[in-house]
Amino acid sequence: MTKALEMKNASAGAASPGIRVTQVVAKLIDTSTCIGCKACEVACQEWNDLPPETTVNLGTYQTLPDMTPHVWNLIRFNEVEEGGTLHWLMRKDQCMHCADPGCLKACPAPAAIVQYENGIVDFQQENCIGCGYCISGCPFNVPKLSAQTKKVYKCTLCVDRVSVGLEPACIKACPTSCLQFGTKENLLLKAQKRVDQLKASGFTTAGIYDPGGVGGTGVVSILAFADKPQAYGLPADPTVPWTVELWKQPLKWIGNLAILGGIIGTFIHYLRYGPKHAPPDGKVPRANAGGKQ
Repeated sequence: MTKALEMKNASAGAASPGIRVTQVVAKLIDTSTCIGCKACEVACQEWNDLPPETTVNLGTYQTLPDMTPHVWNLIRFNEVEEGGTLHWLMRKDQCMHCADPGCLKACPAPAAIVQYENGIVDFQQENCIGCGYCISGCPFNVPKLSAQTKKVYKCTLCVDRVSVGLEPACIKACPTSCLQFGTKENLLLKAQKRVDQLKASGFTTAGIYDPGGVGGTGVVSILAFADKPQAYGLPADPTVPWTVELWKQPLKWIGNLAILGGIIGTFIHYLRYGPKHAPPDGKVPRANAGGKQ
């Protein structure tokens, strides 16, 4: 745990890696023990001083259809029938803090999105230009653009608390300890033990959701039905969209080469024809109707 977070990466290449080695932190969500009490939702709203949202009756325990610029933490509720048995699958939806964050890759504003050495991906609203590219770059559909401020918001993993050695507010409020916080290495060991318990209890497809398509995530989930993450509202194989990869890699270099070609062409033209001089009378020649000067 660090008291001064060093930056690992930032949007538009606005960061230099730090020199200290910091352990990657993570949040573990055991969906098999979540009771849907929403204490984590309340704690998130209170700690981050977020304004209230009008809830929507969806016919389930879910508060809203989706996260908003003012709701960064949402308990999703799904009813699934598996093997003739009805299951209530509840999952805490929030930013996944990807190791390879698509939002950061897509963002063109310098330092509007930063990734700290401990793995937390954070938005710096004062640098955000409101273009919304980060939204298209996120495979989990997490960042939300505010119509009022024209800025994008999401979970910060309580970076202000973590930076002084405290756990995120949602972790503190959870009454069943289905939410845990610590180093990712230790949490993965705990997760595997819980998965073994679930398998011994008959949930043979139990597993850990830590998708490799985004380099792993800072929010790791235990799923009783890990072969069907879509049942929890999670993508089966999330990756950074190919349009973002194309834009930030080949097209970026093609654009740079085009600019370099223009500079070289201008220099060669100067060497061949020399500088332009103003006419002695000071009048700029104008093209006539026939196109002749």
